[in-house]
Amino acid sequence: MAHGTEQRERKQNLGYVIRSGIAGGMAGCVAKTAIAPLDRVKILFQAQNPVFEKYAGTFTGAFKAGRDIIKHTGVLGLFQGHSVTLLRIFPYASIKFVALEQFRALLIPTKAQETAAKHFFAGSLAGMTCVLFTYPLDLVRVRMAYVVKQENRKRPTLIDTCKQIYKEPAAASSTHLLNFYRGFLPTVAGIIPYAGVSFWTYHIMTQAFRFDPTISPYTRASRITDPENRRMMEKPPLKTWAELCCGGVSGLVAQTSSYPLEVIRRRMQVGGLLHPNKFVGFMETARSIYQTKGFKGFYVGLSIGYIKVAPMMAISFAVYARMKYLLDID
Repeated sequence: MAHGTEQRERKQNLGYVIRSGIAGGMAGCVAKTAIAPLDRVKILFQAQNPVFEKYAGTFTGAFKAGRDIIKHTGVLGLFQGHSVTLLRIFPYASIKFVALEQFRALLIPTKAQETAAKHFFAGSLAGMTCVLFTYPLDLVRVRMAYVVKQENRKRPTLIDTCKQIYKEPAAASSTHLLNFYRGFLPTVAGIIPYAGVSFWTYHIMTQAFRFDPTISPYTRASRITDPENRRMMEKPPLKTWAELCCGGVSGLVAQTSSYPLEVIRRRMQVGGLLHPNKFVGFMETARSIYQTKGFKGFYVGLSIGYIKVAPMMAISFAVYARMKYLLDID
């Protein structure tokens, strides 16, 4: 128990929190930049943008949509809204990984108490924490990515988008600040399976890659619980290819488990453009999707999601692990 208290105190140290925040923020920015073009196309599909809806539902649709974006707005069009993504993702990823480390310290003070279920709960709680603080930036990013350039109309800026969202008539409240939380409910509902499953799967995968069949279960358990032998069980960091593989698989599993809620969230986020005078509710949005596209409407853009999330999660986990090593917090 003393070892667990020591571990918790070390992770709650301000220096550790700052360094883990930097590591998480860098991991999020690198990963999001790598998949930014796919992210924009996916948002256009999920929100059923009328200009690009014809490409949705086919494997090659994403590439055709990307080709059209480049044709009309250049390569930079693929990164429309990405500046807001970086503004959002650094604090988002920082808070997520800092919260993850803190919840792990509380739920898993020692290796002997480590379980996959506790990793799931730590991941879910970390995801909910970061969403609470960064959701308005996510909404602004989606709005900027949704707008398609038209004749005699300039590309939306961060300030213009924020002003537009704020000025939309708020239906359920006297404060317009709630406009920045359109789609917040399905986001919270979706982050629980997404973050929880991603960290749970990543833990399972890394354990599998680190498993040594030459050590008996009895010996493994005794080494973990015996402080004097604990270091004998420690292994060097996973190879980069193994980290990428573990992160990629965890992303695919997490994406599948939470995708319908993500589609509902995107539709609610752009709802202010389509219905500025009211908040479109969760059930109303889900009903609209089903009536328009049927059950498959909840999985529009999933193929892009798979193409996007595997490298994103792989890069995120790999960069985070390397940054922790460089910052001496692993």
